Order: sequence, then C-alpha cells, then structure tokens
Amino acid sequence: MEGLRHQVRGFGSSRTWLCLLLVLVLQNCSRVLSDSPYLVGMGSYDITGPAADVNMMGYANTEQIASGIHFRLKSRAFIVAEPDGKRVVFVNLDACMASQLVNIKVLERLKARYGDLYNENNVAISGIHTHAGPGGYLQYVVYIVTSLGFVRQSFDVIVDGIERSIVEAHNNLRPGKIYVNNGDLLDAGVNRSPSAYLNNPAEERSKYQYNVDKQMTLIKFVDNEMGPVGSFNWFATHGTSMSRTNSLISGDNKGAAARFMEDWAEQNGVSKQTGHANSVDFRSLHLSSVLPRRVSTIIPEPNEITDDLMQLASSYVASGGRRLAASNITRRIRSTQENTAKFVSAFCQSNCGDVSPNVLGTFCIDTHLPCDFNHSTCNGKNELCYGRGPGYPDEFESTRIIASRQFLKAADLFNSASEEIQGKIDYRHTYLDFSQLEVSVSTSTGGQQVVKTCPAAMGFAFAAGTTDGPGAFDFKQGDDKGNPFWRLVRNLLKTPGKEQVECQAPKPILLDTGEMKEPYDWAPSILPIQIIRIGQLVILCVPGEFTTMAGRRLRDAVKNVLISGSNGEFNSNIHVVLAGLTNTYSQYVTTFEEYQIQRYEGASTLYGPHTLSAYIQEFQKLATAMVANQQVPTNVQPPDMLHKQIGLLPGVMFDTTPIGANFGDVSSDVPANSNFRKGSTVNATFYSACPRNDLLTDGTFALVEKLNGKDWIPVYDDDDWSLQFKWSRPSKLSSKSFATLEWTIPEDAASGVYRLRHFGASKPIIGSIKHFTGASSAFAVR
Repeated sequence: MEGLRHQVRGFGSSRTWLCLLLVLVLQNCSRVLSDSPYLVGMGSYDITGPAADVNMMGYANTEQIASGIHFRLKSRAFIVAEPDGKRVVFVNLDACMASQLVNIKVLERLKARYGDLYNENNVAISGIHTHAGPGGYLQYVVYIVTSLGFVRQSFDVIVDGIERSIVEAHNNLRPGKIYVNNGDLLDAGVNRSPSAYLNNPAEERSKYQYNVDKQMTLIKFVDNEMGPVGSFNWFATHGTSMSRTNSLISGDNKGAAARFMEDWAEQNGVSKQTGHANSVDFRSLHLSSVLPRRVSTIIPEPNEITDDLMQLASSYVASGGRRLAASNITRRIRSTQENTAKFVSAFCQSNCGDVSPNVLGTFCIDTHLPCDFNHSTCNGKNELCYGRGPGYPDEFESTRIIASRQFLKAADLFNSASEEIQGKIDYRHTYLDFSQLEVSVSTSTGGQQVVKTCPAAMGFAFAAGTTDGPGAFDFKQGDDKGNPFWRLVRNLLKTPGKEQVECQAPKPILLDTGEMKEPYDWAPSILPIQIIRIGQLVILCVPGEFTTMAGRRLRDAVKNVLISGSNGEFNSNIHVVLAGLTNTYSQYVTTFEEYQIQRYEGASTLYGPHTLSAYIQEFQKLATAMVANQQVPTNVQPPDMLHKQIGLLPGVMFDTTPIGANFGDVSSDVPANSNFRKGSTVNATFYSACPRNDLLTDGTFALVEKLNGKDWIPVYDDDDWSLQFKWSRPSKLSSKSFATLEWTIPEDAASGVYRLRHFGASKPIIGSIKHFTGASSAFAVR
C-alpha cells in the first residue's frame, strides 16, 4: 500500500491521478461504443411438443398423429439494442405459425420479469410453417378442430421455450455489429398456383424474372469479443417437404437448414478476425448425402475395424431396462459443448403463400402425368394430384435437399457479408379489426372509392387443399361456384347472410368462420401489424401467408413511404423483408386479381377481396408514423380466450409392459455379433411408455453411444438428422408401447463400437411418473 502511495505522489495529487485515469477509461468506452452501435444477444431453446397422440398442425389431416421425432424443434431469438435507447426482439419458431394466445402469455411473462422493457411493440414472434409439429396451441376453433381442441402440453412447451430463448438472448447482450447481405436462391421453391399468379396484370408481372421470390436476405451478428454468434435469414418457401402422412416431429426444410448451419459453424469454427468459417470447402457438406454431425468433441479419431473390436462389441449385450432419477435424464449432445458461445441460426419464413418446395412439379399419382393446370386435378379429382420434391419419392431426402440448398446459400451470404447495418432502432405496432376495415382503393377510371373488408370466411376451394397436401371429397381449386350438397352441410353450421356473401364475392363461402361464435370464436378478427427497424433493415411482420405478388406489393409500398418521407434517412440501400406468420395467424393474403381465381390461397384469404389493400393502407400508416417520429394509437385488443379453451384429447391413463419385461428392455435387439458399414441403418426396439408423460425438453429419447476405453460416450441424439425416434402402440387403446431407435450411420462417423440407448418416462396406475433407460447390444461400425 505504501509503495502505491509513493507512485501516486510521484505524479501529483491522488485526485489528479484518478481524474486522468477516469478520462482514459471514458475515452476507451467511447471508442467501443462508437465502433459498436448496438448490443446484440442470441438465444435458443427446445420447444419440441408431445411426440405421441397429438394431431400435427398444418395439413388439417386428422390421421396425421405424432408418433416420434425426426429432429427437435427450437425457438431462436435475437435482441438488438441501442446502448442507451430502444431495443427489438425477433423470435423464430420451429412451429407452423405464431399464435395470438402464445404471444399474450409470453408478453405477460416478460412483463413480470423485465417490466416494460419488452412488450407487444418491440417483440415479434414468427413461425417457419413446418407442417410436422404438434398442434393445439392456437386459440381459435377452426385451427384446433383436428387436434381435438386445445392441447395444453403443446401450448406450454412453446411459451416456455420462447421465454427461455429471449431470456438467454437478453443475458447474452454484448457490444457487437450486424451485417446484411442478400442473394438469389433459384432451386428451392416453385409457384404452386401459377394460374392465379397469371391473373395479375401483365405489366406488373413483366417487372419480375420469376413467379416466386428467389431472394434470400441474411443478417449476421458479430460479437466484438467472441466474433460471429449467429445469423437470421428470410426466404420464401413452404414447410411442406415432409408430407401429410409423415408422423415424426420435424422442423421440415427450414428447421433442418438451421441445424445444418449451426452444426457447420460449430464444427468448422468461425474466425473472430474474419467472421468466416475456417473451412473453405463448406459446400462439400451438402452436395452429397454427407451431413454435418452433432458429435461429442471428446470422440477420438476414426480407427480401423479389427477382429478385436468385433470381439469387444460382442461382449456388450443389451443392458436391460432400469429406473432413473428424473435429474439423471441425459441432456442433448450440444449441451456438453458449452466452452464457447452457442451459435444461433434461424431460417425465417417470408411471403410463402403460393411457394412450394416440391420443385419437380405436380403429377397424378395414378397416371404419373402432369395435373390439370387450372384446378390441380387428375380426371377431376384433386386428391390424386401431388407435388414432387427433389428427392421424390423419399420425403426425407426432399427435405434434406431443400434444407441443404437454403443452408448453402445462407453460408455463402454469411461468409461474404460486408454491408454493415447502421442507424437507429425503431418500431411501430398496432391492432386492427380486419372484419370491418374501411379501405380506400383505386377505381378503373383512376378515382378512389371506399370499400370494406369482411368478417372471416373460407371458400369451397379451401377444402380442396393444395398440391403439397390435397384435400378430400369432390372439392377442387379454382371453384368460384360451390355445390348444393356442401352448401347444405355448411348451412347446418352457419348460413352466411346476404351482406357477407356479397362482401366475399366471388368466393363461394364454405365456412363463415368470422360469424361463428360457439363455443367461442372460430377465427380471428383483430390482428396485429408491426414494423421493426434496425438501421437500414426493415422487417414487416404480417400475421399470415402472403402470396409472392402480394408480398411484393406490400414491400414496395412501405419502401416508397420510407424513402420519400425520411429526408434522406432511407435511400436505395434499404432492405425491406417480409416476415410471414408472425404474432398471430389469419391464413392467406392474395392480390385482388388472384382472389378472383379462387384457388386454395384465394379461398383462404379470410377478409375478402380487399384484404391486401387493407394491409398496404395500414402498413403505409405505420411507415409514415415511423419517419415522422409519431406514435400509432391502438383502439382494439385481441381476446385472451385461454379460460374458454376446450381440450378433448384424453390424457395418458397408465403404461404397462408384458409380464417379465421392464420399461427400457429391448424387445428387438441389434443382431448379435453384427457390424455395419457407414451409410447403412441400425435399429433396435425397446419396451417403452407414452412420450407425453415427460417431453424430455432439452433432453433426448434416443442416444447413440460410442465405446471410448471403458466408457460409453454419447455421440448422436434425437436432434440429429441421422437418428430417428419412432414410437408406436400395438393398438389405439393399448397401455403397452414400443420405441424404435433407427440410426443411419453417417459417412463421417468414427469406426468403432456403438450401441443405442433409449430414455423415457412411464406412468403407473397408482403413483408418480418414473423415468427409465435401456441400451441395446453393442455393434461395430466400419
């Protein structure tokens, strides 16, 4: 202490010394703040819902019931904040769409935790539109009919996961920079309603090279100290690579692309100095069937298979089932790799309304000839017309290919991103009653007239489905007439009035959902619209599926307002992206011209022919308020109908095994003394219990373990592309069930000795839920 005093005296008084030190610190802080205009934070969390018994959301196919996991679903979030100013949150869900009720409950939790820091104005929650996630989490009747009403387990896991991902992003806020880049991806989407698109004015269509949007826009987040920590991108293509008969929970092509990108960043490393992945040959990962793997970092280098290894493998027989404490349930592989910051990558949805990932075209499944162009039928039947993905007839391969194409483009944009985002953070949000919105539209003579939107209604062509998932009976797309029989059936539910029929014309109304109120509202009327600004990036958050041309019109309208009214603050380098299926869900939005054709998208445009004009008018108001620095009033609020929800899905009664068998025992083992080549498939089946007993959130139902010395090390889990968890019952009401673990051995898997392990939870007739595990016999991989 005396030495320090002596040194300070040598420079003058202690006060002078401290002042000089403070000035130096402040100058250094000032430099950091000027170099990093933002604080950035990333977060993600598991939102995989019940993997059994629950109807999947998207295709409205009552027979599509979850029975296992292809890979897990996640909520991914970013927060961008000005150090002493505004902040925004954007959440991307591996779910079919956002839910108004989910939003309400998430915002309630954020308010309880952070006060007014995060609210409906600066938080956006968007869905990727996978059709392979559990349903029952929306509050309006029409969206939960096939799931037998509200499914509390589906709802809770999504709300919990969103909150956790936002909390993680908040805790990770650090000084950083953001870069934006865009480029064309040509082979990941085609227009599934080209006859409707062709009804748009020829002059308008001539402005565009393609009948779908091909541009991907990506933002790259770079932490000042840790380097790149994530990326989000927006690109339009439907989450329908997985078919309407698939029963495994899956994030479809966008969820898979996100995993591939995160694996790529983790395995190849992202240089702090350059912000690029260290591997220059990232394309080789997905040009073949070789996939990025999630594998423990402590696995040794591959070794050649020998007779000794074969003998070693044969010495490890199936372990038999045993009980576990709940706290001992394994966490996923990624949880063991926390020595560096978690890289978060999200593949967000855009104006995908008429965009299909089934890029080979539509064909009749009986004749293999192309479907009818106008109605997508085969000999008059819509249920025979299906789109084909690039991996046809293998839907998993189609999913992988479309995911890989998005991943490769995103990785390319990530590595080459150089345009730094600069400028202030801002946002505008309001709620509108779309059932009776007055809209000013142009007339054919060049004047203006005021029209109104309508209460929600769905047309006959809605029931025809799409070429990604056709409907049933004798419905067909392009039907602007309807038929007497189905009108009779409709009238048993609700006969639309004359005013509603005229308002929705030329749509023939099949379900007058906006005027159906029993047992509670069938469809939304009050919708949120929102603009988020981060520098020159502007995100238009819309609560539905805009078609290609509808999205283009909205983006252009907002862009023109921002550029013309901002006194130079915005210019031609502005990036306007449309985030579809955000904050709530209200089905489709077509152009006025597309609506006249009444294909599926037009029949599903709920609020009548002027729906798009209403969106454009109201978004222009938000944009005008933003550039004028004015607030936007909200005079209505959406309902919170949680207390009204009805769920008819029975709970799990109890689980049993055959006499003499334990939960976790193997019922069908890996063949004795077996060895497998890379690329082949290994499976084992276990006596199991209903996955609804415990979702094992952020855990796993399935593991592949590798022998390392005398220890078994986890290397793949049920969030890996290569490992599938399949659950089944011998009959619908049976208390017995089975879990099959199916591992397709990756080409880059290390040679050695492996086994499959299953985790689960069983419910006894009396008592509490018990966790269990069991392992297969060992086998060799070479």
